[in-house]
Amino acid sequence: MKSSSPVVKSKKPARTKLLEGDLALDQITSDSRKQAAVVLEVLAGLRSPEQAAQALGLSLPTYYNLESRALRGLVHGGTPTPPGRRMMLLKQVRGLEIKSAALEKQVGRYQALLRNAQRAAGLSPPTPVVKSSGRRKHQPAVRALRAVEALQRERPPAAQESATTPSNADSAVVS
Repeated sequence: MKSSSPVVKSKKPARTKLLEGDLALDQITSDSRKQAAVVLEVLAGLRSPEQAAQALGLSLPTYYNLESRALRGLVHGGTPTPPGRRMMLLKQVRGLEIKSAALEKQVGRYQALLRNAQRAAGLSPPTPVVKSSGRRKHQPAVRALRAVEALQRERPPAAQESATTPSNADSAVVS
């Protein structure tokens, strides 16, 4: 005969069920969960940053980088979102790219129609106007000349005095 003892399932508290559902913990890697748990332990004062870095197998600066990213995510998660449905930025970019491609195609069509109309009327196409950017063209300086100028400008006063004394001696000999 079978025993009719009921199977008792362990019940999780309701709050834990809600927390797991909201965070979608089944979609997060075990490494990410471990890192998050260790960062929370450090913030709670259960571990020191050195112990956390050692537990995760990271250097101390890398741990601090991880902690700052986690805090940034926490702050970002706390920012309010506007009500209503929002179009994702990536969808907007894709939509604009499609619209841009369609407009470029349309511009090409209109340019081809213009060229055909000009040929039919016997007109030569207008010459394109070259706009100046308003800047002068930069004349490249030779690096060696710039180095010589820099060396001459930064000559110490003692070197300038010694350079002037031989010229004075030369002028005394000539006179």
